[in-house]
Amino acid sequence: MSLAPRAVLVHRRSELDELVHRHGTRGQVEFFLRTRGRTLAEVQDRHDAVTEALTRTRAAIPVDWRRGDVERGDLHRFTFDPGDLCLVVGPDGLVANTAKYLDGQPVIGVDPEPGRNPGVLVRHRAERIGRLLAAVQSGSATLEPRALVRATLDDGTGLDALNDVYVGHRSHQSARYRLVLPDGTVERQSSSGLVVATGTGATGWATSLARGRADAPALPGTAEDTLAWFVREAWPSPITGADHTAGLLASGARLEVAVESDALVVFGDGLEADRLTATWGQTVTLGVSDRRLRLVH
Repeated sequence: MSLAPRAVLVHRRSELDELVHRHGTRGQVEFFLRTRGRTLAEVQDRHDAVTEALTRTRAAIPVDWRRGDVERGDLHRFTFDPGDLCLVVGPDGLVANTAKYLDGQPVIGVDPEPGRNPGVLVRHRAERIGRLLAAVQSGSATLEPRALVRATLDDGTGLDALNDVYVGHRSHQSARYRLVLPDGTVERQSSSGLVVATGTGATGWATSLARGRADAPALPGTAEDTLAWFVREAWPSPITGADHTAGLLASGARLEVAVESDALVVFGDGLEADRLTATWGQTVTLGVSDRRLRLVH
């Protein structure tokens, strides 16, 4: 007998939950917000919107399906099964936070606060979830593949990210390394780190990095298996250069960073807590991941 499908609901604590956890009581939260020109009512309204979206999403899951539930802070401890269907309720960034832990499972992004989120990855309202789940189960749903960027250390450890990967000093001070381009060109550099972004991430950090730079490449589209890379604030000196600070990586191409500092950190999508550390002499290889996010369109 085959197992029933499992829907895994991914969410994050609301701002109100975070504030109560930090300050202890709603009264203290209200005082804190008032000192900063805000009101508890505003934060409560947003909390209520998220709660309602979660309630509606849970109610839409068929009663005979299995269920999973995970908060963003526990994603690194949660095991997704190959046949899971993932329901992400929150801002667009929560889909990015989740993508690195998936391996082909369909993702439905649910926007609990329409108008506050860009809605690039969370495209659906909670009231549509029942129909979407039925479409995914029947195979009639349209799944949009999104490329991920992969960073791999020479000891075999690695991580994937949906938006971008950062390689640099943990405090964003000068990082020293040798940059090896796909064509074999080598340049020793000192900079505040590198960012390698996907087409999905091209609307985020990569846009800021590209703005105003004469050497900035045309950023990849969301459906492209191409990455854009940028070196931040490369410093030319007698022993370091700044001639190669931006470019594109096609699928199959690799960018290498050979560490010449005590240690550089590697993390994806802004999750610094979930990082790799590359020490002197190690090499970080960056390229398009073999995995894809499968976003229900």
